[in-house]
Amino acid sequence: MTGPDRRPRRLRATPAMRRLVAETRLHRAELILPMFVREGISQPVPIRSMPGVVQHSLDSFRAALGEAAASGIGGVMLFGVPEHKDAIGSGATDENGILNVATRIAAAEVGSALVVQTDLCLDEFTDHGHCGVLDADGRVDNDASLERYQEMALAQAAAGSALLGLSGMMDGQVAAVREALDSAAYSQTAILGYAAKYASAFYGPFREAVDSSLVGDRRTYQLDPTNRREGLHEARLDIDEGADIIMVKPAMSYLDILADVAAESPIPVWAYQVSGEYAMVEAAAANGWIDRERAIMESLVGIRRAGAEAVLTYWAIEAAEAIA
Repeated sequence: MTGPDRRPRRLRATPAMRRLVAETRLHRAELILPMFVREGISQPVPIRSMPGVVQHSLDSFRAALGEAAASGIGGVMLFGVPEHKDAIGSGATDENGILNVATRIAAAEVGSALVVQTDLCLDEFTDHGHCGVLDADGRVDNDASLERYQEMALAQAAAGSALLGLSGMMDGQVAAVREALDSAAYSQTAILGYAAKYASAFYGPFREAVDSSLVGDRRTYQLDPTNRREGLHEARLDIDEGADIIMVKPAMSYLDILADVAAESPIPVWAYQVSGEYAMVEAAAANGWIDRERAIMESLVGIRRAGAEAVLTYWAIEAAEAIA
């Protein structure tokens, strides 16, 4: 027997060789840390369904920002958890609302080291928990919600956000926010369009993280998980409306969508490794069923390999420290 003519294993023989021929690499600057800041607390509150993640007080938030900047990651995405909610999410546009206060702190303390990003959505601030305002029949009113998004955009830009994460999935949201920003001399504020955001079961732990008051679901505005072409269609719309970056969310169950969008998009494409993805790995690792560190890095590599140029992940700092 002469053996095979082709021996691909030669390039897998040693750690040094595998490292040299690796096709996909992670870099610290490609990682973004989502952070939750809660109003009215003096100590951080652990999120039970997301071990290791907390709702920050303003003091713990400042310390965590310093850790994030020192780690070399690319940015932070901020979510506010208010004490009081109402039908229109008034706290989202109050300059003294928790998200806008946190944004001012982040911009002042780490704005030169990190891209300070803010979630532009009403769900954390409404008593009904939907991402927009409701009409007289209790349905999400798309165009009335756009008006609130414009008001939120101006409040967040004024607070110092460099990148607005439009996650509400209202039709026309990118165009509406871009118009509002440009009309108010915030033309330098960038927009991250959550273009392909699916109505996923993997958001479960996030509901706890933001103390969601949602009754029902968001299937009338988030994408149906059965649809692939629709994700690319939504991405094209956001690009045409002026998004600077577009998002696919969740990541791991939608890698086909991510690959589709990345193959066509002329602008950066990011993905969000959501709370349920995080919780599954943490739970399996806690039971000794998987190698936690390897699973974290493998999951991030998979998202990058599918085409994401940056990843929002709750493991951002830990992964940054692990990257050689």
